[in-house]
Amino acid sequence: MLTIKQLRDNPSYIIERLNVKGFAAENIIAEIFNLDDSRKAIQTKLDANLAEQNKIAKEIGILFKQGAQTEAEAAKQRSVDLKEISKKMQDEMAETEKLLSEKIVLLPNIPHTSVPAGKTADDNVEVRRGGIVPELHNALPHWELAKKYDIIDFELGVKLTGAGFPVYKGKGARLQRALISMFLDINTAAGYLEIEPPIVVNEDSGFGTGQLPDKEGQMYHAELDNFYLIPTAEVPVTNIYRDVILNKSDFPIKMTAYTPCFRREAGSYGKDVRGLNRLHQFDKVEIVELSLPEYSYEALDRMVNHVEGIIKQLELPYRIIRLCGGDMSFTSALTYDFEVYSTAQNRWLEVSSVSNFESFQANRLKLRYRDDNKKTQLAHTLNGSALALPRIVAALIENNQTEHEILIPKLLQKYTEFQKIF
Repeated sequence: MLTIKQLRDNPSYIIERLNVKGFAAENIIAEIFNLDDSRKAIQTKLDANLAEQNKIAKEIGILFKQGAQTEAEAAKQRSVDLKEISKKMQDEMAETEKLLSEKIVLLPNIPHTSVPAGKTADDNVEVRRGGIVPELHNALPHWELAKKYDIIDFELGVKLTGAGFPVYKGKGARLQRALISMFLDINTAAGYLEIEPPIVVNEDSGFGTGQLPDKEGQMYHAELDNFYLIPTAEVPVTNIYRDVILNKSDFPIKMTAYTPCFRREAGSYGKDVRGLNRLHQFDKVEIVELSLPEYSYEALDRMVNHVEGIIKQLELPYRIIRLCGGDMSFTSALTYDFEVYSTAQNRWLEVSSVSNFESFQANRLKLRYRDDNKKTQLAHTLNGSALALPRIVAALIENNQTEHEILIPKLLQKYTEFQKIF
């Protein structure tokens, strides 16, 4: 969430930068300023009214002591009238602040100056690529391989729940577990503290990281308890530090977590959602970092390099994309996507997004730290997938298939405890 100070300091710059995200902010910012002006005016009147109440309260005692009964009673009535006026102004203030908050949360985060202009994924910028795309003949897509080797059952998932909820079996289940363990081991070795958080969160947590009110239609909602199934471990892990004031010496704070993730993916259809390409429930290992503002882009580069290192160890061909404004999330200031190449599907599959949110989430979370002058400042938050499993699994089994088996990358074999699927 942007702050009033950010908006007041340079509104024209914010309007210009939000336009890069395809968001027309001018009218909303004007409404925010009007509401903020009203809030300040009400506060000024309220302060004056309360000051007069305090003055009269002192006068009443003096008048009674002096025997000025009539004047004292008049002063008491005036005090009652002022209290009623104050109550109305406090109600007006609360309503104005509510409207102000409702307007501010409509504004997305300001994109970093390096974010390219553009409206769709076609306008994203490739940063670099690595790995070798295998040459395969008569390659099968992963949904056919899953059936051939009986490792993932999509039809059984439909029976148990519905489309987008696959059942992993035998070596397919072992492969899932192996990847989760491998990712967590790599992350913890890099200094990330492993966390096992809840997979349902309350509304405050959803608001804190920006899923609410922006993405409530994409989240599974347990209405009776007003809980939400998490779309990513980012939500509970980042919210650990909601309403917390840290010291500078506490940074950086690095955390990693494995969780199932749940997304409704409303409106998704067609070939891009077949098999593991787009699921309603999937496994993911996440990394989260809390940073001092002056070091957050160094942290972002470090996280990008970390994720790249994992993909290299899986021996998958990949590319790193800097997202354009129109393809970025509501909360992000700068995002890099990782895609791995599927030879069988002849296309790139997104497997990770690594983002810097700067102070946007921290303002919603009230996540602050004390600077050298003991003044509280907003921290910066970052997160990334390290990694999301479904498309990693899809690319692994597609790119490593032979006519009669699927080979397992060397580093992963110590986690699967098998070298091939056949």
